[in-house]
Amino acid sequence: MHNNSYPRDLVGYGRNVPDPKWPGDSRIAVQFVVNYEEGGESSILDSDPASECLLSEIVGAQPWPAQRNLNIESIYEYGSRAGFWRLWRMFTARQMPVTVYGVTLAMARNPEAVAAMQEAGWEIASHGYRWLEYKDFSEEEERKHILEAVRLHKELTGSHPLGMYQGKPSGNTLKLVMEEGGFLYSSDSYADDLPYWVKGPDAKPFLIIPYTLEANDMRFATPQGFNSGDQFFTYLKDTFDVLYEEGKAGSPKMMSVGLHCRLVGRPGRAAALARFLDYVASHEKVWIPKRIEIAEHWYKHHKPDAV
Repeated sequence: MHNNSYPRDLVGYGRNVPDPKWPGDSRIAVQFVVNYEEGGESSILDSDPASECLLSEIVGAQPWPAQRNLNIESIYEYGSRAGFWRLWRMFTARQMPVTVYGVTLAMARNPEAVAAMQEAGWEIASHGYRWLEYKDFSEEEERKHILEAVRLHKELTGSHPLGMYQGKPSGNTLKLVMEEGGFLYSSDSYADDLPYWVKGPDAKPFLIIPYTLEANDMRFATPQGFNSGDQFFTYLKDTFDVLYEEGKAGSPKMMSVGLHCRLVGRPGRAAALARFLDYVASHEKVWIPKRIEIAEHWYKHHKPDAV
């Protein structure tokens, strides 16, 4: 028997996938995200209980309680010192726009990088105050972090972030993001190839722009992930090709690509990303937007009266 109180939506658009009506009659929207996290990860220097252990060259690393892991710290430092600038030059040289998922404390520790993001006209969305597991936070603690992320983000960039990707969310995250009131969309979902609406405060619709964990360089740092740049390029190309053909057949979609300064910012991986950027650019009727542009498009063309 169907239970209307079940909190998950397993149906989505079903067989009636909407035509997104991308600008220029584009067959696909390809959206690039640069995650800027370096300096906001777990560290006893910031009074965390243990060192960082995720998404580094040391696959399978464990947190070190009450100790610094200098190897992982320096891997993260590579991202902010060198990897970011390699990605910045790569995208700006091609005049391809980017959305940054910016951990606010990390951005505060490298204002020159923030200035470069703004110089390039990139969208800087919020990646939370810290890059931490918010499932372990109380609702009130997480609320304080979201409010501090917004406050510091405004101080650093001069404006309120319009998108939010907590990344490691809790069951309270989406509610708190909607409650804050200044966000136009959340990306803490991997549930679709197109944006979709959920019920927000006072039953008003709130926009979800799904993200990706598979077309994502994080798989260089996970078991059964990418072992070479060629694997990364092939996976991105295959994803693009399938979605591009669907768009030609009258059902355009969105492709998200997730990038990290300390991962794909390494030379041997950056080469594969460069090949993919040029491959995308070689096709006609491709829209390469920032996520805020997708949000604005969806609000204009697909906003429901209610959810």
